[in-house]
Amino acid sequence: MSRTDPTAEPLLTARGLHKSFGTTEVLRGFDLTLHRGEVVVLIGPSGSGKTTVLRALNGLETPDAGTIAMAGGPEIDFAPEIRPKPRVAKQQRLALRDRSAMVFQHHNLFPHLTVLENVIEGPWRVQGRPKAEVVAEAQALLARVGLADKADARPHQLSGGQQQRVGIVRALALQPDLLLFDEPTSALDPELVGEVLLVIKELADEGWTMAVVTHELSFAREAADHVLFLDDGVVVEQGPPAELFSAPQHERTQRFLTRILRPLDGA
Repeated sequence: MSRTDPTAEPLLTARGLHKSFGTTEVLRGFDLTLHRGEVVVLIGPSGSGKTTVLRALNGLETPDAGTIAMAGGPEIDFAPEIRPKPRVAKQQRLALRDRSAMVFQHHNLFPHLTVLENVIEGPWRVQGRPKAEVVAEAQALLARVGLADKADARPHQLSGGQQQRVGIVRALALQPDLLLFDEPTSALDPELVGEVLLVIKELADEGWTMAVVTHELSFAREAADHVLFLDDGVVVEQGPPAELFSAPQHERTQRFLTRILRPLDGA
C-alpha cells in the first residue's frame, strides 16, 4: 500500500533524461515522478542505466538533455542549446546534491577517520553545522542501527555489513529530502545482506523518500511503492510491485523476472 498522496506536489520530477558516454547512449528519455514518502525501486539488467539515473538525480552526472526539478526549487534544463555556463551548471548540480544523499555499492568510508568522524564530516565541514549538534545526532543515528559501540572504531575493524550501515548513517546525517541507494548490498557477503536491507526497510516504513537500485527483488516486493523496470536506457514497464512481479505485461520484463525470480521462488 502506498505511503504517499498522489495528489500532492511531487518532491522530484525528472523528464526526458538522456545521457551518453562516448558513442554509448545510456539513458534515452528517462522519466520519474517521486512523491514525499515514496519508495521507488529501479530494476533491470546490468548496463540498463539505473546507476546513471541516480547519479543524475544526485548531481554527480550532467544529463545531455532533459529536466530535473525538486519541490521548492527551480527546474534545471539540460537542453544543449540552453545549457548554462560551467560555473552555473556546477551550482545547479550542487543544489541537487544539497537535497539528496547517496549510498553507494561500496561504502567509501575514509579509512583514516573513525566511524563517528566519517559520519560528522559532511554535516560539520560541508554544511557548516555546529560540531556538538552533529556529534549528538551522529551518535543517536549510530545507536539506531546497532553501532553505538563502534563510534571510535576504524572502518577496517568493521564487517562489510557494518561499514554499509555506517554509509547509510552518513547519508542520514546530511538530513536530505531524498535518499538514493545504488545496489547497497551487491558488494556484501550473502549473510550480511539482510542486516543492511532491514535498515533500509525501516527507513521506508518511517516515511523517508527513496530511490533504490537493487537486484534484491524480495526486498522490492516488501518495501517499494513503485517499481520501474529499465532496459537499454528506457523505462520498459512500471507499476506497484504486486502487479509488476505477478503479471508483467512486457515480454522483456517477463524474461528478466523469469530469470531472476525463479531461483528466489524455488529457494
